[in-house]
Amino acid sequence: MQTNRKFLVTGAIFGLIAVILGAFAAHGLKETLSEASLNSFETGVRFQMYHAFLMLILGIIITEKDSKLLFYLFLFGTLLFSGSIYLLSTSAVTGVDFSAIALVTPIGGGLLIVGWFLLVLKFIKLKNK
Repeated sequence: MQTNRKFLVTGAIFGLIAVILGAFAAHGLKETLSEASLNSFETGVRFQMYHAFLMLILGIIITEKDSKLLFYLFLFGTLLFSGSIYLLSTSAVTGVDFSAIALVTPIGGGLLIVGWFLLVLKFIKLKNK
C-alpha cells in the first residue's frame, strides 16, 4: 500500500501544533483570556486536531490523483479557520485588533465543508470489491 507523504507530514504537523496550542491555552492563557475567548481558542484547537487526524487517515488511503484538491482544501481551510480563531481569541492578550480578519473564519470553514463534501462524493463513488 502506498502512502501519501504530504498528507501524513501535514497531519503530523497539525497534530503537533494542536497539542502545543492546547497545552498553552490550558496552562498559559487560562488566567488571561475570558471564558468565551478561551472556548473559542479551544474550538480552533479541536478543529485543527480533527483535521490532523483526517490528514493522517487520508495519507494512508487516498490515491495521488485524487489528493491535490482535497489536500489544499483541508490545508487552507484549517489554517484559515483555526488560525483566525487563534488570532481573534487572543486579541486581548496581544493587544492587536484582529477584527479585520473575522471574515476569514467562515471562509476557512467553507473550504473545510467543500473538502468534506468532495470526500463524501468520492466515497459514494467507490466500487465494492
